[in-house]
Amino acid sequence: MLGRKLRMGTICSPIPSGTKTSSSDVCNADWMASLPPHLHNVPLSNLAIPGSHDSFSYWVDEKSPVGPDQTPAIMRLARISLVKKLMKKWSVTQNLTFREQLEAGIRYFDLRVSSKPGDTDQEIYFIHGLFGIKVWDGLMEIDSFLTQHPREIVFLDFNHFYAMDEAHHKHLVHRIQEVFGSKLCLACNVESLTLQILWEKRFQVLIFYHCPFYKQYPFLWPGKKIPAPWANTTSVRKLILFLETTLSERAPRGAFHVSQAILTPRAKTIARGLVGGLKNTLVHRNLPVILDWVKTKKPGTMGVNIITSDFVDLVDFATTVIELNDLLQEDRALAKC
Repeated sequence: MLGRKLRMGTICSPIPSGTKTSSSDVCNADWMASLPPHLHNVPLSNLAIPGSHDSFSYWVDEKSPVGPDQTPAIMRLARISLVKKLMKKWSVTQNLTFREQLEAGIRYFDLRVSSKPGDTDQEIYFIHGLFGIKVWDGLMEIDSFLTQHPREIVFLDFNHFYAMDEAHHKHLVHRIQEVFGSKLCLACNVESLTLQILWEKRFQVLIFYHCPFYKQYPFLWPGKKIPAPWANTTSVRKLILFLETTLSERAPRGAFHVSQAILTPRAKTIARGLVGGLKNTLVHRNLPVILDWVKTKKPGTMGVNIITSDFVDLVDFATTVIELNDLLQEDRALAKC
């Protein structure tokens, strides 16, 4: 067990001697490949897997129109340039790029996408209040990592679609197929999906598509296979109670489970912390408490599975989640006794 932890704790790139490292410097690029053999045949739905919330929002475009996920009132206000600058402080929920998140150990990505007003080429963008990068660019970045790390598996959860008709959906799905090709895992029985099976078939990407369009493609998994209950609260106490309750209600079979360990600002929260933004107003002071909750959890049939967070680099989030899998090793050791 110690050997695996040492491998997980390596640094992705050399750092000068004497330089202090942060949690974002720790490299978990091959943590799945480094799991001990007896976990290779455990269903992925029973492993602890770190994820990020609004995974793409490390960059948003202040110069683009406000996204169609916003109300008409916000769209009118956003004609004032200062409003977009303030929106950015609340739209950004991550500091790390896709590549950096992957190297840190993140394997589940929460994706919201939209067409852009005035575009005639059916291009699709990530969206969270403001438009982010093109989906194509993000997928290419993920694919590049996966090619270099052939035993790592990712969950791409397309759960919100805005201003998209059938042609847009077809364009997006064809892009997904073009980028990942044979890495795409066909939808199947959740319990049958283990690291060993995926490695043998050379599958690395699970695509969840929360839209009836998934029925047209065998590599699109229905959204119901990956429920992600949302607490919708600013209270860390209420959040933890919600996470505990929804975990206890988790279906024992047939689906993955996402614990969204995130706080959601209300209008008055934004008004009070307008200039500070999401990170300084809600996340900084509450993330350590959320991480303490994570440390008390255990993966398994009715345990935690995928856990997501905002600003995954601010604490040792990914490593903390990954190391919960050590508890499955302890179970095995006790069984031998």
